[in-house]
Amino acid sequence: MIRLIGVLIVIAGFALRLDTIGVVLVAGIVTGLVGGLSVGEILTTLGTAFTTNRYMTLFLITLPVIGILERYGLREVAARAIRSIKAATAGRVMTIYMIVRELAAAFSLRLGGHVQFIRPLVYPMALGAAEVNFEEVDEETKELIKGHSAAAENYGNFFGQNVFIAAGGVLLIVGTLAELGVEVTAEQVSLASIPIAVIAFVATLIQNMLFDRKLAKRLAAKQAQAEN
Repeated sequence: MIRLIGVLIVIAGFALRLDTIGVVLVAGIVTGLVGGLSVGEILTTLGTAFTTNRYMTLFLITLPVIGILERYGLREVAARAIRSIKAATAGRVMTIYMIVRELAAAFSLRLGGHVQFIRPLVYPMALGAAEVNFEEVDEETKELIKGHSAAAENYGNFFGQNVFIAAGGVLLIVGTLAELGVEVTAEQVSLASIPIAVIAFVATLIQNMLFDRKLAKRLAAKQAQAEN
C-alpha cells in the first residue's frame, strides 16, 4: 500500500498548486525508493523515459512559428483564398479536412491538431466559406463553425489512428485483451478499425451536409430580417 505514496504526493502537490514538473519528479523518486530501486536505477529510468519521449517537446517549437504566421496574416490569407471558391461551404471544408486528417492518422503521419491547423487554417477557411454567400456571420454562428471545425479534428484523429498497426491505441487494446485472456493480434485490431474509420467519415459527411443546410437557413433568415 505504501508504494502508492507517489499518487498521494501528486494529489497533494496539485492541490497546493506546486510546480507540476517538480511534483511529478518527486513522486517518481519517492515511489522508486519505496519500491526498492536504488538512486542509480531511478535516475536511469528517468533518463530513459526522457530520451524515449523527447520528440514530444518538438511540439513546443511549432507554437512560436504558428504565432508568427498568424501575426502576419495567415488566417486572413486562408479565408480570402477559400472565398474565391464559389462552391465552397463550411461543411465541405471541414469534411475535406476530416478525411485528410483521418488518412494521415491511419498512416501515423503527424499532421493536424487544434493549434497547428484548426485555429489558424481550418476554422478561418470554414468561416470564409460561410461568408461566400452571406457577407455577415454573427458571433453565435462563428462559434458553431468553430465547434464543428474542432470536431473534424477529433473525429479524424480518434477514428483514424487505430488503423495504423503500431499505434499506441492498438497496442493498448492488444495488451488489455491479453490480460483478460483474449488473444488478438495488432493486425486484427487494425483491420477491425478500418470499417469504423469509414463509418466515422460517412457520419461526419452527413453531419456536415446537415450543418450546411442549417447554416444556410439560419443566415438567410438573419439576412432577410436585416433587409426588412
